[in-house]
Amino acid sequence: MLDIGAGEFIGLAIIAMIVLGPEKLPRYAAEAARVLRRVRQVADDARADVRRELGPEFDGVSLRDLNPRSMVRKHLLDPIDLDSLDSPERNDQTKPAARSGPGEPPSNSSSATPPPYDPDAT
Repeated sequence: MLDIGAGEFIGLAIIAMIVLGPEKLPRYAAEAARVLRRVRQVADDARADVRRELGPEFDGVSLRDLNPRSMVRKHLLDPIDLDSLDSPERNDQTKPAARSGPGEPPSNSSSATPPPYDPDAT
């Protein structure tokens, strides 16, 4: 969560012992533990409230799914299922026209349809 290693933790403990002294350190450590427990309790209560307010239709939804960064990563960066795009009815409508080489006029095939024209787009 905080990425504090063992050496860093020992260093913080030594600094706390020097600054607070051996008399005050146990009291402040107990107070810090109490505050941490309270913060966790508040976070758990907030999470339960969100789940309760969303209702039973969102039981399968994780709170991480509601994070905008996760949403963008899921919908924009995940691979696309190309098999669903290759349905037969879609292939008949979207066949690419035959391409001609450089310097050659485009070939007129009977199956090629003119591209759609939208006067509002120009």
